[in-house]
Amino acid sequence: MAKKPSIQKAILRTLSNKKAIPMDSVKNDVQEAILRECDDINTESTKTNYAISRSIKNLLSDGLIESFNSEHKQYFRLTRDGKNKLNNINLDNESSLVSTQWDGFWRIILLDLPEDRKSEREALRYLLKKAGFVCIKNSVWVSMYPFEHLFTNIKKDLGLSTEIMIIVTDKLDEETEKEFIELTKK
Repeated sequence: MAKKPSIQKAILRTLSNKKAIPMDSVKNDVQEAILRECDDINTESTKTNYAISRSIKNLLSDGLIESFNSEHKQYFRLTRDGKNKLNNINLDNESSLVSTQWDGFWRIILLDLPEDRKSEREALRYLLKKAGFVCIKNSVWVSMYPFEHLFTNIKKDLGLSTEIMIIVTDKLDEETEKEFIELTKK
């Protein structure tokens, strides 16, 4: 039996590639994505069009996408929350996992978000944990896995140029390395 495609995921992925997309293009792109995932689904059906429209409505009400109108078309784009949701989906997706073979480089992320941005800080901590980072100190996260590109994109997308620092190095002092190993055993 074929895996049921997620229309909301397909919509979020479609919107992630462009600044804004007209409604008809969203529907066409999502139908193509569904067709790629499940070859036994008829994407021309009224049910599929209804499901796409319903998913768009739910994403709008959840604040994950936003809508605006131009002269003759309705356009959609991802919100900041939508980008965060898509990043979580991508981390949960097994096919997006990076190699678990250590390439000899340590990834260190320094996270410094003030208390008034606590929800953003907690979301970033969640993503760091999902990506295999270990918290060595309150705001210092270390990993052996090459997720630095993901966090570079998050940093850029969310405008966190001074709140996140990403370091890739081939050396850690012995004590820090021991601490990392101990924390990964827990």
